[in-house]
Amino acid sequence: MEGVSTTEEEVSPLLQSTRRMSTSSNISPRKNSEAMRRRTTSLHGGNGEFMIADESESVHGIGTPSYESSHSSSHMDPPFIESGRPKVTKVQPGNLRLLSSRFESLDYDICENQLHIDEERTKGYQFIYRKDLIRWVIILLIGVITALIACSIDIAIEEMSSIKYSTLKNLTDKCVVDDCLSLPFLAWVAWNVIPVLIGALLVAYIEPVAAGSGIPQVKCYLNGVKMPRIVRIKTLIVKAVGVTCSVIGGLAVGKEGPMIHSGAVVAAGISQGKTTSFGRDFKIFNYFREDHEKRDFVSAGAAAGVAAAFGAPVGGVLFSLEEGASFWNQSLTWRIFFGSMVSTFTLNVVLSAYHGRPGELTYSGLLNFGKFDNTSYDFIEIPVFLAMGAVGGLLGALFNFLNYKLTVFRLRNLYRSWAKVLEAVVVAGCTAGIGFGMILFLEDCKPLGEDPTRYPLQLFCGDGQYSAIGAIWFQTPESSVRSLFHDPPGSHKLSSVLIFFAFYFFLSCWTYGLAVSSGLFIPSLLTGAAWGRVVGTGMEYYFPDQSWVDPGKYALMGAAAQLGGVVRMTISLTVILIEATGNLTLGLPLMITLMVSKWVGDYFNEVSQIS
Repeated sequence: MEGVSTTEEEVSPLLQSTRRMSTSSNISPRKNSEAMRRRTTSLHGGNGEFMIADESESVHGIGTPSYESSHSSSHMDPPFIESGRPKVTKVQPGNLRLLSSRFESLDYDICENQLHIDEERTKGYQFIYRKDLIRWVIILLIGVITALIACSIDIAIEEMSSIKYSTLKNLTDKCVVDDCLSLPFLAWVAWNVIPVLIGALLVAYIEPVAAGSGIPQVKCYLNGVKMPRIVRIKTLIVKAVGVTCSVIGGLAVGKEGPMIHSGAVVAAGISQGKTTSFGRDFKIFNYFREDHEKRDFVSAGAAAGVAAAFGAPVGGVLFSLEEGASFWNQSLTWRIFFGSMVSTFTLNVVLSAYHGRPGELTYSGLLNFGKFDNTSYDFIEIPVFLAMGAVGGLLGALFNFLNYKLTVFRLRNLYRSWAKVLEAVVVAGCTAGIGFGMILFLEDCKPLGEDPTRYPLQLFCGDGQYSAIGAIWFQTPESSVRSLFHDPPGSHKLSSVLIFFAFYFFLSCWTYGLAVSSGLFIPSLLTGAAWGRVVGTGMEYYFPDQSWVDPGKYALMGAAAQLGGVVRMTISLTVILIEATGNLTLGLPLMITLMVSKWVGDYFNEVSQIS
């Protein structure tokens, strides 16, 4: 495969074989070098490109060994010096051709031999039955604990956000009369900066692996790459506290992505019966302390995290199958589905009781899209859905391209811990400034009662009116997504939504990759819902008397297109969105939109990488 690297240990047998060739036959050093190059090329896809690991050097103090990608030609020998040792040089971070020796491979293969077979026979059927039963018990615990962690994060965010936005609303209404609007702005900046500062300090100085959503790292682990500290209890604590601080701090992030990582950590900890972070070994589940057993439980934990985040147990199983594990069997499918159902049910029970509706089970996930009243669609809308998928793919490709460039810049320039914390604080302050500026300068007043907002901000609007753009900013991103889905027609001015989309798109691109725990699902959904709402407003204008025209439906399609263009998921994301909406009627439009957005996004990102 092109771009696969060879470490020094892999090259050594090649060197020894080549030395034997040169000493046992009359082959010139030049021909010997050509033979070596041909063998090296056969290992690396035929382009003569390979990388050599530096086991002792690190790049910019980030602790990653250096590698170099060298290109051989007809006039150049491979980069070996006369002593037969590889030539090692430093390269800048951000090179896609790098392979770090810090990341080892996991042993997922069972060594089948006679001793192993004899040992299995001596244990007897009762041991096998008991072991399988304990697997189901562990899966049950994984689902329950993952759901309880999700509930804790959600309740903490709800309580703190309620205090934050009610305080800012009261202060803003007071200062409109007293002409002291600088005070609510400074208060908003403080409410953003302080929680983000706490979350960034935890990630930058205590557990850097807890940054971001953790989904790429979990996918690496499930596919055989041993990521250091990825499933430690300390990582889970920093992840949970960090994502709570990030959402309270008003960043363009979500709490759903980190739940997948949290579920994986819970699964790894319970199944092994010990904790490395606290140095405790409970002397249980010793027979599950194998890489392939641990992998299966981590797959179940990731699926339970998806189920808790979106209320989508089937989507969780498909996510683990499509995006995560490279190994699967039928028994594993049933266990993972059981864990996902337990996670969804536990979260539903706890959140329903928290919201004052015990026993109703109306809160199936952290992200609740709400019920769509009008889910019918006409044949004429299919081309519109195709076009929206293409737009989502283009915007997703642009997002990934910009974020990649920004990530390379961070690796090369913002590699010190204090610089990472400072950047997170600056982004938090800029987010408050952009939100306050939009509320202050955009005149978008709507009558009270048409939009069920919790913190209606009057500002300069007349009596009985509120600022519609202020309603979007004065709530959590999940609530903003739900508002764009279900606000009645005419609730938002077209120019206000377009300006919000433009700013939030670049804010989410800037935010993702900071040294904070954060998710990418909600920012992508909110960005797509904004421009999808614009499309719905246009459809209302051109088809005013059609019953199937609903701005909320187009907001949903825009959200799906934007998210699909960024993350490039198809089957699992379609099922997740269907389960989150609770309606199967929109399955075909969602599938069409997601497929087109994936194809368009893949095409443009691959073309940019080739060029």
